[in-house]
Amino acid sequence: MSKPHMLKRKTAFPPDDTLFGVKKRKPVPHEFVLDALAPLSPRTRPMFGCLAIYVEDKIVLILRNKDKPDQTTDNGVWLATTEEHHQSLRRDFPSMRSIKVLGKKVTGWQVLPADAEDFEEAALRSCELVLAGDPRIGKVPGARRAKPSGKAAKKRAR
Repeated sequence: MSKPHMLKRKTAFPPDDTLFGVKKRKPVPHEFVLDALAPLSPRTRPMFGCLAIYVEDKIVLILRNKDKPDQTTDNGVWLATTEEHHQSLRRDFPSMRSIKVLGKKVTGWQVLPADAEDFEEAALRSCELVLAGDPRIGKVPGARRAKPSGKAAKKRAR
């Protein structure tokens, strides 16, 4: 009895990984902020096309640096805070304002705009506050709601 002919597969990798969909990582925006927070061993996660920074159980900052001309308005360092702290934080950060891309006049999130004259100084000052455990900066993210499934999801879709 003859054996079926087996095809030999040759494994050849192209000189680059473009066929495998490997994406180059974007550079970290305002990387000096991560360097300043290094003693706290912060974690990062991509969020909204930006980079969120977590210290322990709190989100403290988001780093944003969009390239497109129509998206640069809110570039800078976003502070996770609440409206009750805006006035006192504004004394420390005169250029701080609400984030416009969120669509509300006043938001809990505030931005230290990258185009402000004192941006780097303000960003480093925000890092000092985070390092000192200032309660005005940082939020514990809420639990995510589970997506409804089964009959409940169908009922809501009607």
